[in-house]
Amino acid sequence: MLKKMVSGFEAGILIAIGGAVYLAVEEKIWAAVLFSVALLMISVKGYALFTGRVGFLPEKHGKEEWSGLLLGLLGNTLATLLAGLAIRYAVPASAKAAEALWEGKMTQALPQTLIRAFFCGILMYLAVSTYRDKKSFIGILFCIPVFILAGFEHSVADMFYASAAAAFDIPALLFLLVVVAGNALGGVTLPLLGMIGKEKKDA
Repeated sequence: MLKKMVSGFEAGILIAIGGAVYLAVEEKIWAAVLFSVALLMISVKGYALFTGRVGFLPEKHGKEEWSGLLLGLLGNTLATLLAGLAIRYAVPASAKAAEALWEGKMTQALPQTLIRAFFCGILMYLAVSTYRDKKSFIGILFCIPVFILAGFEHSVADMFYASAAAAFDIPALLFLLVVVAGNALGGVTLPLLGMIGKEKKDA
């Protein structure tokens, strides 16, 4: 259990670093591209990132997979919480950027947030599955900037932004829960559709 949570913590630290770069770089195209270093290193190291693993539940969904996913998410949460507070203290300019970013997120209606998170989940699944299947980084290098520039919501990154903005209230918690749900729904959509299509073909 501890190993799974530590792996999630490691992934969360890298996502926080990607988020810190995004907050620090004014040119958002470059910021989005540089954010992808987080998932690149997570994929290479095999760390447990919730949004990178939830899409594989349709393939394997036993007790081991569920415990790994949930413990990894706990590690993701703890890491982004601590890293966000650290960045808020160490880089005041990034704290201000996080506050402005979070203020904008709080103007979204929850159904809008769910839809944004859903599409992010699809792109995260494609990024990670392309690396797993083809040993290619092309999915990561394109899917990550695309979800950021499109305004889609990534639950673990949003945890970091919330912490860096010191947004510790009920609306923030509700927002994050909706994003987690949307990422999960988006992540499993293409695998489930693929399984349905395969069943029909075999029939």
